[in-house]
Amino acid sequence: MEYSMEERKPFYKKKIAFICVHNSCRSQIAEALGKKYLSDEFECYSAGTETKPQINQDAVRLMKELHGIDMEQTQYSKLLSDIPDPDIAISMGCNVGCPFIGRGFDDNWGLEDPTGKSDEEFIKVINEIEKKILELRG
Repeated sequence: MEYSMEERKPFYKKKIAFICVHNSCRSQIAEALGKKYLSDEFECYSAGTETKPQINQDAVRLMKELHGIDMEQTQYSKLLSDIPDPDIAISMGCNVGCPFIGRGFDDNWGLEDPTGKSDEEFIKVINEIEKKILELRG
């Protein structure tokens, strides 16, 4: 059986990086939901210019409750240098100061950081991230 050149090309998944300063809350949620919904089309990563010793515990708890995802089992806080160069870079929101990533962002989702706020505020942010992730599907 012969294959055309098109069939022989390895399938390349574009890399999406969700970026915020601490890589402990919004970008981690986006990575987890990206892996859940986009894994057929994209490799999803999150990173920041600083790290935290653990992912935001409210985010961890609510992602387990809402999506059955245990982010502590599958993810950790990473620096930009810890992930491959992304094809698409999305800022979670520059209200805390956009990190410099060596190039411009492809999009800025402008999400408020829910850290220290109520579960209702966290859920709003999680739902907004989920909506935006679903919009990325081809």
